[in-house]
Amino acid sequence: MALAIGVFAAALAVIASDRVDRTKVALIGAVLMILTQTIDQQHAIEAVDWNTLGLLAGMMLMVKLTEPTGVFTWLAIRAGQLSRGRPLAIVVALALTTAVLSAFLDNLTTVLLMVPITFVLADALDIDALPLVIIEIIISNIGGTATLIGDPPNIMIAGATELTFTDFIVNLAPIAAVTGVVVTGGLYLAFRRRLQVSPDARRRVLALDAARCIEDAGELRRTIPVLLLTIFAFFAHQALHLEPATVALAGATVMLLVTRQPIEKALGGIEWPTLFFFMGLFVMVGALEQSGAIDEVAHGIASVTAGDRSAELLGIAWASAIGSGIVDNIPFTAAMIPVVEQLQGDSTDSAYWWALALGACFGGNLTLVAAAANVAAAGMAERSGRRIGFVSFLKVGVPVTFVSMALATGYIALRYL
Repeated sequence: MALAIGVFAAALAVIASDRVDRTKVALIGAVLMILTQTIDQQHAIEAVDWNTLGLLAGMMLMVKLTEPTGVFTWLAIRAGQLSRGRPLAIVVALALTTAVLSAFLDNLTTVLLMVPITFVLADALDIDALPLVIIEIIISNIGGTATLIGDPPNIMIAGATELTFTDFIVNLAPIAAVTGVVVTGGLYLAFRRRLQVSPDARRRVLALDAARCIEDAGELRRTIPVLLLTIFAFFAHQALHLEPATVALAGATVMLLVTRQPIEKALGGIEWPTLFFFMGLFVMVGALEQSGAIDEVAHGIASVTAGDRSAELLGIAWASAIGSGIVDNIPFTAAMIPVVEQLQGDSTDSAYWWALALGACFGGNLTLVAAAANVAAAGMAERSGRRIGFVSFLKVGVPVTFVSMALATGYIALRYL
């Protein structure tokens, strides 16, 4: 256990330093875990969340195939024109769109769709894109909290219980909405100096003919219907009994069949460093699971709370937020589910599950590696020459997570205690 914790802590420290590429660090950490037999090869393969990787690869491929049509530029220009180039209106529009899509698609798919549009919009308005991307990352995790399908921890909780889609909306959507509004307002105030649009840039965007941004109308007619059908399929993936990765890869395959773009060029658009970073991270976290480190943290909550319901609910929420922020919210939620079942006992008190969901989902904003959406967006930013540093994100993530969890604590206290 000590070796697993040591390797993981060292990897996080090096990633935080921004001196070595995070993908290299994750792969080195994963290899060390396997070579030292902290995790065997079979369990290392099982630790990789192939559904997340498939979803990422499929959506990256579809975004890459759609980009040459100019549709993302058209959307960005229209967004800039509808907002009249006003920074607050831009932030609110992007945050609201991200929150809604995250709730009804999922937060990972949402950032893969939103980030390319945001880059084009920022370039058109001649402002820094990174504040907008960071806002989208954070709001995607908050918006994803609202529904059963919005964030992987919620999907895992639903799988372990008999809670319905409606149960998640009724219990989590109110606090997710309030938190989203508060956090969006706070982030706008924090970033407003970096989002000032000059009068010349505003006039330039308002004068643009968005229709002229469509560069290949034929390719647009071939690819956009596939992208839209894929998005609709995400809404219905549970009813269709299909995993999100299956939907994304099916859509990407169909798009490859209808497009006239060379497959070599299309596959080159996949952000392979991000995928390999995830592989390394999953293996390292798998080693923490196999060594019992995550279970120790989870069971520690049960011993500290000593059977007091209020302490148990708040302990689950805060420990999940911190734990998810450090090791990624997917494996931490997996470790917490049996603990919550034990604490819940024979009762039907669902408040325990809402505390876990709030902590795990809101905790996804703590660090750059806390949620899949964070890593994916950071990878896209780096590929475009805009790097989001681990520490720079931490400076935003820590206060956002604290505020979010403070609101969640008040919500739990008022509604469930």
